Amino acid sequence: MSTPATTSTGRLGRLLALVPYVVNRDSVMLDEAAAAFGVTQKQLIDDLNLLWCVELRAPDPYCPIDLSYEGGEITVTEAESIARPLRLKVDEAAALLVALRMLAGVTGPHDRDALSRVIAKLESAAGAAATVAGQVSVEVGGGGAARDHLAVLREAITARRRVHLTYYVPARDENTERDVDPMRVLVVEGSTYLEGWCRRAEAVRLFRLDRVTGLTVLDVPADIPDGAEPIDVDAGLFRPSPQDVRVTLELAPAGRWVADHYPCESVTELGEGRLRIVLRTPDTRWVRGLALRLGDQGRVVAPAALAGEIRADAAAALAHYETV
Repeated sequence: MSTPATTSTGRLGRLLALVPYVVNRDSVMLDEAAAAFGVTQKQLIDDLNLLWCVELRAPDPYCPIDLSYEGGEITVTEAESIARPLRLKVDEAAALLVALRMLAGVTGPHDRDALSRVIAKLESAAGAAATVAGQVSVEVGGGGAARDHLAVLREAITARRRVHLTYYVPARDENTERDVDPMRVLVVEGSTYLEGWCRRAEAVRLFRLDRVTGLTVLDVPADIPDGAEPIDVDAGLFRPSPQDVRVTLELAPAGRWVADHYPCESVTELGEGRLRIVLRTPDTRWVRGLALRLGDQGRVVAPAALAGEIRADAAAALAHYETV
């Protein structure tokens, strides 16, 4: 299967961005450029070899691009007509502005000042996109409680203090108590998280702020182990295992909230407000509980064995009520 790095469309976009990227820096090392564009050095060299075949009408008619990557250092000349960085489209600039405003809502004062300056410059250059972005309401996910938690967590991180969380775990439908040494606050896929060293799990964990039901700053210094590494969230939070069970649910309009509360592999609109979602889990017990809570708001359609277990659970529950 082709990836964005190998498709013709993806390669064209990369070539158009590569020339101004190099020209505006005079020269760039091969490994640095490959990392910036998310490709291997071999793919980047293939791109550079293709650029040798490109001829431009300016500054002179049919002027070939002159480039070199000897010694691992890339230089590009005779490419003035495409040396200007690509401009963002209205929807791209608007999306970037919304993301920056959300990020500004969770960073500390120093970073927030820097982001404010970037936002102001982008708004000045974005034109119509700034108007579009301004129509989108941006706030920390979870409303007022999450915003209050965010303010407390910022102070705890600055003071390097341990915090005690009461944290709701939807997979088990229970509140858990844990002490956490805060590391950072970040936004992933539209939700705000605390990342920290969890004393209960003895590992780095992410805690979604709208699932924090209680928060106390302890009079104990945060003690993050030297080997604690931040979680790589660039690829998102959903990381299924090949051993996980693939579960398909069909949801009525009143059950659509499930798609927002649980990581889904896919979400498909079925019409009339209904959804089909696919998720993966190593333990289906919580899915059985979820299906019983949903009632007529949703049903598990696959795997068939799990659907049969849920029907048996429902029958046993009804029988219990009949005997009471």
